[in-house]
Amino acid sequence: MTEMSEVCAALGQYCASTAMVFAMHQIQVACIVRHGLGSQMFRDYCAELVERQMLLASATSEVGVGGDTRSSICAVEVADGIFTLNKDATTVSYGANADDLLVTCRRSVDAARSDQVVVLARRGQYRLDQTTNWDTLGMRGTCSPGYRLSSSGPAAQILPGSFADASSHTMVPYSHILWSSLWLGIATDAVTRAARFVRAEARSKPGTTPPTALRLAEVSNDLHTMRAMVRDMAREFTDAQSPNEDAEALLGMGFALKMNNLKIASSTLLVKIVHQALLLCGILGYKNDSPFSLCRHLRDAYSAPLMIGNDRIFAKNASMLLVHKDD
Repeated sequence: MTEMSEVCAALGQYCASTAMVFAMHQIQVACIVRHGLGSQMFRDYCAELVERQMLLASATSEVGVGGDTRSSICAVEVADGIFTLNKDATTVSYGANADDLLVTCRRSVDAARSDQVVVLARRGQYRLDQTTNWDTLGMRGTCSPGYRLSSSGPAAQILPGSFADASSHTMVPYSHILWSSLWLGIATDAVTRAARFVRAEARSKPGTTPPTALRLAEVSNDLHTMRAMVRDMAREFTDAQSPNEDAEALLGMGFALKMNNLKIASSTLLVKIVHQALLLCGILGYKNDSPFSLCRHLRDAYSAPLMIGNDRIFAKNASMLLVHKDD
């Protein structure tokens, strides 16, 4: 996880959309590797995934559930070893370019909304009919419109176990760590541009300290805080996978709160850091054709608090804190 986190941070400095696609692909792969290798079909699929370098996307959102990925209306039906699944997804990031999809759904037509499984839908086994457009302020490169998905394939492509376990043990921590890492990359590049601007200002007036230097020190402090937070959580999650650690304890309610707080704090800090950098660079940071331009950073940064809305996460934290006792 620590190495993957560093890759996302590095990519985030150059293209946030590319970093997000990489992160989302890795999240889906992790779900299969950590929860599906008990199945020969999924072991064979992982080998093919690596050999052919396929791109894996997901369809976890759904019309009618209000953005709650832990609830599904659609259900998978199995007959004679074949699954059938139809889903009206609000977003499927880079779905038109993906090779295969991981789709969440109810375990059966009689199952509760929260009793979910994950189904692998392979190219040629599904059809995507686009229902919405992706014309957004930022993160345009993820190409995330809505689709109606219809799919059918071998029942062996239903991931063993429940989505509840895959979500809490893998999807949520991987999402929050990798997303936070790419947001760290955006923040790092924003501060780098601001620092270049301040240094150029200082060189133009030798022997004086420009007034913007103080603000640069402030934003550098925020960036250091964000970097330490992201790296610490990536390291803690990596350590949790060690055979010598009590992984279940780390993946309990206390760890879930830490992961949720990481997402909230990193997405909030990103917006603050980019805004501070923009104030430092002034109008040159606001211009698209400037070497100090922060327009892309600003557009992409404002998507961070909205990806699984921070208010929704605060509400989940509030419920957990009513019963959770500090260790």
